[in-house]
Amino acid sequence: MALPACAARALGPPLQPERGAPARTTCPRRHSRVEAELAASRPGSVAASVRAGPPRGVSRGFNSQPFLDEPLKASSSLAGAARTPLFALLPRGRRRRMHDLRRRWDLGSLCRALLTRGLAALGHSLKHVLGAIFSKIFGPLASVGNMDEKSNKLLLALVMLFLFAVIVLQYVCPGTECQLLRLQAFSSPMPDPYRSEDESSARFVPRYNFSRGDLLRKVDFDIKGDDLIVFLHIQKTGGTTFGRHLVRNIQLEQPCECRVGQKKCTCHRPGKRETWLFSRFSTGWSCGLHADWTELTSCVPAVVDGKRDARLRPSRNFHYITILRDPVSRYLSEWRHVQRGATWKASLHVCDGRPPTSEELPSCYTGDDWSGCPLKEFMDCPYNLANNRQVRMLSDLTLVGCYNLSVMPEKQRNKVLLESAKSNLKHMAFFGLTEFQRKTQYLFEKTFNMNFISPFTQYNTTRASSVEINEEIQKRIEGLNFLDMELYSYAKDLFLQRYQFMRQKEHQEARQKRQEQRKFLKGRFLQTHFQSQGQSQNPSQNPSQNLNLNANQNVTQNLIQNLTQNSSQKENRESRKQNPGQEQSDGSASNGTNDYIGSVEKWR
Repeated sequence: MALPACAARALGPPLQPERGAPARTTCPRRHSRVEAELAASRPGSVAASVRAGPPRGVSRGFNSQPFLDEPLKASSSLAGAARTPLFALLPRGRRRRMHDLRRRWDLGSLCRALLTRGLAALGHSLKHVLGAIFSKIFGPLASVGNMDEKSNKLLLALVMLFLFAVIVLQYVCPGTECQLLRLQAFSSPMPDPYRSEDESSARFVPRYNFSRGDLLRKVDFDIKGDDLIVFLHIQKTGGTTFGRHLVRNIQLEQPCECRVGQKKCTCHRPGKRETWLFSRFSTGWSCGLHADWTELTSCVPAVVDGKRDARLRPSRNFHYITILRDPVSRYLSEWRHVQRGATWKASLHVCDGRPPTSEELPSCYTGDDWSGCPLKEFMDCPYNLANNRQVRMLSDLTLVGCYNLSVMPEKQRNKVLLESAKSNLKHMAFFGLTEFQRKTQYLFEKTFNMNFISPFTQYNTTRASSVEINEEIQKRIEGLNFLDMELYSYAKDLFLQRYQFMRQKEHQEARQKRQEQRKFLKGRFLQTHFQSQGQSQNPSQNPSQNLNLNANQNVTQNLIQNLTQNSSQKENRESRKQNPGQEQSDGSASNGTNDYIGSVEKWR
């Protein structure tokens, strides 16, 4: 079978059999395969160029010179060889393997070459850019100072270290709230220990003048005795959280027993089956839901000692405590609570032995609840008990005829209610503020000498804080709660003055304790020193020497007394300088240094 013209030209002249050899009788397919193999063995042919390419297990490396010089020429020659009929004469499996091998070799080598050249070009460009930048920055410095190569390297290292530190600082502390970036950290070496939860300084200017008895609140509460703590819980003031602290977070000899799934806990006195706490989580709403001052003062004694004979009732003290809150925040929080369906229908509002009539205390809604009411409708109701709730619940309503508004004019009624609420609040054993949780904890611990297990947490994000109101609505809320605004201002001033007074008292007690310790140590040192001096003398002494020794001991005691007096007088003068307003003791201080020197000379 004759080959095509192109194949014949590629293979050259046909092979002649050797002289004397028998004629071939093989099949045409096998004969053509043999002729193709023989043609491939000839140098310079197309088939030889195909086989000379990257065969199985490519022998030519990536950086071989033929590939780098003529990559496109080799690929074009391979493509031309693939289009020749000779390539089609190869077996199908071998053709597929050779095609895949050539494709992977060409694409991979091309990608690697492009990546290498691209990175090299990028590095070269970056080198020139950095060189230009540093030449502009450090060129004048080097020309002025004639800096050598080592100095340039050192300066470059310092600049790179500074840039690295800035990057790390920005990663660790990304924001303006970082403590390291605040200027206050450089202006004040030590943080202010009197720092309140609302980030305002506790050293405020008092508006009201209170006596020492009003500021010093220290109750002699004996949990084993008969006294009782009564918690007046005003709605939406954080009283639920504080009430849980009272039953779950106080260190007691006999802690309250709180069972899972029950709101009330059993808070008995040690060794008695009698409660020491009257609150929602210990005795329940025994006097009605959120009973006010008027209800509690008349109800609690009857509930606690009602079953006992009048002659057997102990003379107990009732220590009332409560929590107040900013009126605007409390009002918005109550509105959100009413929106969710709260009604407080179980509240009795008992005053002067009877609840109010429907004419004295009308309702603001007609259905089962007031859920979903808008803020405008909540503010428009003139009978809304949320208005001035804190003043009403802390005052004695019997002074104004309870809920009967026709007893006295409105202006006089408001004045009487406000003064009654202030008086009751001031004479309470303790009250706290929702906005000052840690100070509330501190004052309670100092007042009742009872410590909490874990510290209170200040929550600045509440449901009321999520309500966005404009200035007009805020002014209207303040107008509806003008009595509460005045009471809260009074309570905040009294609260912070009590806190400051207790802190100063605590510091004075600690200073006096240190003074006593120093006096004791000085006395012990002088006593041991003079005793050792006396014992080191000759033990064989006559009676006159014994008298001298006794005199020396008397002198030693006088020295100790003079030293203690001098130290106490010096510290008293320092305390007078620090506290000029306090009362000064009568009498002038003697010169302790001269007394001490004279006593030493006399002893010698």
